[in-house]
Amino acid sequence: MEVSLSPRVFISYSWSSPGHQARIRQWAEQMVSDGVDVVLDVWDLNEGDDKYAFMEKMVTDESVTHVLVFSDSEYVTKADARKAGVGTESQIISREVYAKVQQSKFIPVVCEFDETGEPCLPIFLKSRIWIDFSSPEAANDNWEKLIRVLYGKPTYNKPSLGKAPTYITTTDTVLASPAVTKFVALKQAIIQEKRGLKLYRQDFLDACYSYADALRIRERPDEMNMGERVLEDCGKLKYVRDHIVDWVLLESEFNQSEEFGDALIEMLEQLLDLKSRPSEVNSWSDVWFEAHRVFVYETFLYIIAALIKTSAFSTLHLVLTSHYLLPETERYGDNHFGTFGLFYGHSNTLQILAPEGRRLNAPAAELIKRQADRADVPFSNVIQAELLVLLMAFITDVDHWYPQTLHYSSYNYRFPFFIRAAQHRHFQKLAQITGIDSAEQLRKAVKEGHERLQVKSWHSFSLGDCTF
Repeated sequence: MEVSLSPRVFISYSWSSPGHQARIRQWAEQMVSDGVDVVLDVWDLNEGDDKYAFMEKMVTDESVTHVLVFSDSEYVTKADARKAGVGTESQIISREVYAKVQQSKFIPVVCEFDETGEPCLPIFLKSRIWIDFSSPEAANDNWEKLIRVLYGKPTYNKPSLGKAPTYITTTDTVLASPAVTKFVALKQAIIQEKRGLKLYRQDFLDACYSYADALRIRERPDEMNMGERVLEDCGKLKYVRDHIVDWVLLESEFNQSEEFGDALIEMLEQLLDLKSRPSEVNSWSDVWFEAHRVFVYETFLYIIAALIKTSAFSTLHLVLTSHYLLPETERYGDNHFGTFGLFYGHSNTLQILAPEGRRLNAPAAELIKRQADRADVPFSNVIQAELLVLLMAFITDVDHWYPQTLHYSSYNYRFPFFIRAAQHRHFQKLAQITGIDSAEQLRKAVKEGHERLQVKSWHSFSLGDCTF
């Protein structure tokens, strides 16, 4: 709708009482002060003028952008009975309204409700969207809405048409993901701060889990072609990765609450379940679950990258210092919990991605690089996330973490989060994540971690300029 630089409005109303007339005049004066050219009978109808001709001209005049019908019970009585001036106006207006149903020139403004709570509107306007001016409070609340309508500047505008989602445009054959619609509902619940957010979140996460669980191998596959099977399943699981990342980005931006942190930990424990043997499978080979191991590793790095992006430092500390309940099929004796090192995953079958005659140092990282198609969390952010994970592996009780994606960082690569940490105020962010307040203490802990994880024995790999 084009914006009218100077809206011109004709007011149709009933002389129900002196008080009602005074309110109409007051509203008309207020509109004029807001730049609206108002045509009102007490201002524009002079002695000797033909009032019926005046009314018809105002209603049909193309220079009049809107006709405001201020309707109360008296207006309804006269309009429906075609009585007096209001009756004449209503005949003219109804003819125009019925002739042009789609047009929005005529705007009902409700000044009164009847004894049943219904708005007082004449029959020809009952189907129209109206504005509530039935009390001083209602008029005050809806004044901006009215002025915006007159200027053609509504509060809400339809957004521009976006691109079709990847699950529509992709040529891959994938299972239909119920998490798509569940995420839409969750997103609205988060943005609108709806009650029952926990239920929306759980529905979404359950849908993600069910989708990924359906891809777990439960019957003996063709192990001669496991490389192709792992590659194919990782491509399908990428949809779940993106669903989860969308959720983490959204909720960590809007709702960095304790409840969100707890939900994230529970979801991560479900990821661990996905990379393990299903309880009903009694005969298996570890290679059957390789796709899910890579998926969990990849998704974990993306979650860390997303939390860095939204500055969710307390949540990062929680994720990287919590102990996670092991899947049922991996609990032995009293060993029921593990560190974030459980999310590490590698793949041998993905050597099929290597150029002919060569071997990849980190096949899982090669796949992650190829699947890094998110503009909001690019591959460089994923590498930086793994560097933070490696730092936490050095200073915590994680017994293994080989930073596979760092094979794809150049020797002189700079990581923005860590470069900024050299400044005191930015170091506080790193301190919040690590739980170590002193840079000197952090360096000492990192050095000890180097020795504990035997970094010097990592062949074909260098941390290069990735100093802490």
